[in-house]
Amino acid sequence: MAGQIGSVLAVIAVLAALAAAVVAVLRLRARRGIATTMQRATWEVLHTASLAAEPLRSGLTPATAAKAARHLRTLVGAVGLSLSDGERCLAFDGRGSHHSDQLTAAAQRALDTRRSIVLTASDLPCDRVDCVVRGAVVAPLPGPDDASPPPSRSGRATDAGATTAARSGRATGATGAAAGRSGRTTGGAAAAGRSGRSSGTTGATGGRSGRASGATGATAGRSGHLSGGAALVAVADGPPAPGLVQATLEAARWAGSQLALVELDSSRERLARAEVRALRAQISPHFIYNALTAIASFVRTDPERARELILEFAEFTRYSFRAHGEFTTLAEELRSIDRYLTIERARFGDRLQVRLQIAPEVLPVGLPFLCLQPLVENAVRHGLSRKPGVGMVSIEARDAGAECHITVEDDGVGMDPSVFGEDGSDNEEGQHVGLVNVDERLRSVFGDHHGLVVETAPGAGTKVSMRVPKFHPEVRA
Repeated sequence: MAGQIGSVLAVIAVLAALAAAVVAVLRLRARRGIATTMQRATWEVLHTASLAAEPLRSGLTPATAAKAARHLRTLVGAVGLSLSDGERCLAFDGRGSHHSDQLTAAAQRALDTRRSIVLTASDLPCDRVDCVVRGAVVAPLPGPDDASPPPSRSGRATDAGATTAARSGRATGATGAAAGRSGRTTGGAAAAGRSGRSSGTTGATGGRSGRASGATGATAGRSGHLSGGAALVAVADGPPAPGLVQATLEAARWAGSQLALVELDSSRERLARAEVRALRAQISPHFIYNALTAIASFVRTDPERARELILEFAEFTRYSFRAHGEFTTLAEELRSIDRYLTIERARFGDRLQVRLQIAPEVLPVGLPFLCLQPLVENAVRHGLSRKPGVGMVSIEARDAGAECHITVEDDGVGMDPSVFGEDGSDNEEGQHVGLVNVDERLRSVFGDHHGLVVETAPGAGTKVSMRVPKFHPEVRA
């Protein structure tokens, strides 16, 4: 009897365990998953692409090609992948590296014709027993002048051109123009009003520069980068299927667009350096003439002061024409402005009054070289020199949390808002010396939300304000 009861209890326990397992399975099925299969696949593709993009955005060199190749091979789904410049294999990942010479020769043909090539086993003879290579797809990285490729088919050759890089340049220009047009204006005039055209031109210049340099995105200004072309080679362990051909073409197009962005970034850097050189050239010859005349007037009457003014003038010109660095600190910029105002006070005497209100904690803030001096020169030359009696120039720099807010203000004759005409040309009297240049440089470094804001009207003086981030990854003073 006791044995039968034990058997019944054992059966009941087994049935209870099975019921509990069924309930647990049903609950797991009812619970929403963390991600669907489609979402997981999308994440994996985008994550792999971001890993490949990081080295490519540094230009195409053997080192960066080696880092990008393994991620590109994952994207394409090939057993092996090579990046070649037509003369050598920059990097190889996966199986089939003993075919490097044959694949490099095929890459050269693809670069010469600007068309992709599908290789079969007969094109890749090999006497190794363990060789798994049965074909390959060679796709040149598209250049800006290439035509967009039609849908690819399995065969000997397909068009591999693309206009992605060129479109990238034009799109950046259009974005810059739109952002510039949305710049803030106060009091009817702002240098920001012209920033749209200038930023747009910058983007277009970058696009045109990409066309001139080729699709590798290799920058002329960076040593070790390629300046000709490059090709992506996907190795197959069977006859190349249409899916592999399509994947290789798309991966090559994407890699080409990443490299084109490198050229665009380099073009912006070259443009920024050119703008600094242009701003140096805008140092007013009238100021130099007037400074020397003022110094000469003290040579006999006050030789010691004449000597001090000569030293101040020498230090001012040395700073303005220095040959290194695109950035400086607020402290250095204010020191140069002090020398400039010392010379101008020698000319104007008590007519020129200066008020400084500088927060000590913002003195180390980095900002573009020569971005304050043109504002002060504009205030003195066009604001106060035409005003009868005493005039005041106020320079303020205050701490605003993550930013430094800088203001240059004068109580002079002001300016007509029409000097910031939509045609973008300076008026004949040059009443906004350097303002547009400074605005463009601030926006190119810190973004479109950090341009100049100008408040002015005839007879109401001029106030120019800017917001400078205290810390920015691209600014090294």
